[in-house]
Formats: sequence, structure tokens, C-alpha cells
Amino acid sequence: MLDTNALSAWADADALLLRALPKDRLWHLPVVVLGEFLFGIRRSRERAKLEKWIEEVKAACALVVVDADTADRYAEIRDELRAAATPIPENDIWIASLCRQHHLPVASRDGHLDKVRGLKRVSW
Repeated sequence: MLDTNALSAWADADALLLRALPKDRLWHLPVVVLGEFLFGIRRSRERAKLEKWIEEVKAACALVVVDADTADRYAEIRDELRAAATPIPENDIWIASLCRQHHLPVASRDGHLDKVRGLKRVSW
């Protein structure tokens, strides 16, 4: 599962990220990450180029959507984080929820995701 900073690193052709991600698997793109990236594109000087690129990415990745099961995982993770007094950003809870739901690791540089029990983070 790609976090927003992984998607941004991919857009920048970050060689370390591309080596860290498996080449023989379909990469998963959460709609939450897509929304964050699209928001960033709107303010970019390279908007047209990035809009074209993100369309290619959407075609090459499995787009992962939030559903009722995700919402249940979200409530579970948020409650765990609250009980441990270790809050993380709201969108990252949704991304972690999708990872837990689909049994996938997350590619991210955000160390706070390590606070989510059972979530494997791939960094570069």
C-alpha cells in the first residue's frame, strides 16, 4: 500500500523507493492517498505533467476504496491509539485501516505509523 510520501517519491523517480518496492506485485493506491496527492497537484507548478502521470498510476495500481469494513478497522485502530495515548494524523489512520483490512504493508517514511499495532512499514 502506498502512502502519500511514497507516491510523491515515485513521482520524483526516487531510486531508493523503487528498489524498496517489490516489482512482481501489484501496488495498491488508497483513495485517501490519491485525494492528498490530487490536492498537492492543484498547487504545483507542474500540474499538467503530474495530472497526466497520476492517470497512468491509477491505471497501473489497484485503487483501494474505503468501505464499511474499513470503517470498523478505523474505529479499532483509533481506539487502540487513544488507549495508548499515541495519536497519529487522521488520514494515516484511514491508510492504516486499509492496510489492516487487506493484510498489506505500507510504503511510507512516516515513523508514526509504527505506532499502529501489527502494521508493517516499508521505508527507503
